[in-house]
Amino acid sequence: MKNHRSQFYLFAKRRFLPFFVTQFLGAFNDNLFKNALLVMVVSSAFSISKHNTDFITNLAAGLFILPFFLCSTIAGHLADRFDKAYLIRRIKFAEIVLMLIGFFSLWQGNLTLMLAVLFLLGVQSAFFGPIKYAIIPQHMGRQELMAANAQVGMGTFVSILLGTLIGGWLVTGPQGPLLLGSLIILVAIIGWLSSCQIPSAPPEKQSAESIAAFNPLRETIYNFRLAKQNKTVLLCIFSNSWFWLYGACFLTQVPNFAVTILAGDPKLISILLAAFIVGVAIGSLCCTRLSNGKVEPGLVPVGAAGLSLFAIDLYFSSNAFSAISNLGDMISPAAFLTMPEGLRIVFDLLFIGLFGGLFIVPIYAMIQQNTEGKTRARVLSINNIFNALFMVSGNVMGMLFLSQLGWTIPQFFLFLALINLTYMGIIFYLEPLFLTSFHRWRKNRPSQKIYDR
Repeated sequence: MKNHRSQFYLFAKRRFLPFFVTQFLGAFNDNLFKNALLVMVVSSAFSISKHNTDFITNLAAGLFILPFFLCSTIAGHLADRFDKAYLIRRIKFAEIVLMLIGFFSLWQGNLTLMLAVLFLLGVQSAFFGPIKYAIIPQHMGRQELMAANAQVGMGTFVSILLGTLIGGWLVTGPQGPLLLGSLIILVAIIGWLSSCQIPSAPPEKQSAESIAAFNPLRETIYNFRLAKQNKTVLLCIFSNSWFWLYGACFLTQVPNFAVTILAGDPKLISILLAAFIVGVAIGSLCCTRLSNGKVEPGLVPVGAAGLSLFAIDLYFSSNAFSAISNLGDMISPAAFLTMPEGLRIVFDLLFIGLFGGLFIVPIYAMIQQNTEGKTRARVLSINNIFNALFMVSGNVMGMLFLSQLGWTIPQFFLFLALINLTYMGIIFYLEPLFLTSFHRWRKNRPSQKIYDR
């Protein structure tokens, strides 16, 4: 018989709820501080020129991503050798110390110190990443992987949205830096307290090779070879990283898209970002229902197709909006949402995010399911490294096509949509499992005869 149990039953379990709260608050805090810093830079809270503003904005983004290259291998090595719950508690305690320094930097208005804190938050996130996805299959059953990953994915993107919006709003208000500084300390303390409730997740038995003296370069090569042993895992890593490039390109361009292409009020930025991120959260939650709780590779082609379809429509809807709007006037969010062309743009971004959620959740679950417990964190560290590499590549692509070649942002979105079809077509050719599973899923839905590798 079909299982009608809600996917949210995991929130009643100690093996899931404290971990969920911990990772949610961590992502929330990172984005609180990061976006507050960017808003302060852009709003000229510091005595810097427009040229330096652009430089510092890009520097801040780079400082947060850089630790994923530097620290992911070390993080994976430690996560496979020590109790993951123990490591999480140490990482969260370090966050409290960082947020105390962050409070001081906000209070003093010290930009250099704020950038240093942002870099260290990136280090913390880089250490947390492999543990985060390695601990899920250790505490969840095989049939709970989709639900757990869906809720973690939903929580991550909601926390990014809330942190981005609240950080920007709070820091610009009266006594904003002090209020923000107090909030980040409070969130860090609650995050540490919740981490203390995460059940133990001891390492599995290690081989002599895996516990040898740590060498970062050698370990990175070794971890990549571990990932390469399973073609499905390696291609899932490349697919996962492509999604982060794709999503980062959209999120990075949305502010400029809202103001320069749509001639919108800056408040419109929040609406468009919210549409995209809420879409990802909804799509993530839909995964469990559509897959009947099983790890379902067949959802990946559905997600890939939707990512391109609605990005293509976004190109046409943007051009349609520009054709009928009065670019001499700044369009308020209320006016934008009353226009059919404006609503079409919002729904395009919403559905890009939704299909992104359908795409990314099965990918994470497949990586977890197809890696051995004793090496899972190290394989996931390679995933983190490639994620960072692809996201940086996305930023370079944006600068090349928009700044150097003079493309419009809608043209860049169209290009991403077409490249996505090409890239994922190659992935599906190299790993037929995705398409064969899609056909199986389409025929068997809504029965329980769903492929589970």
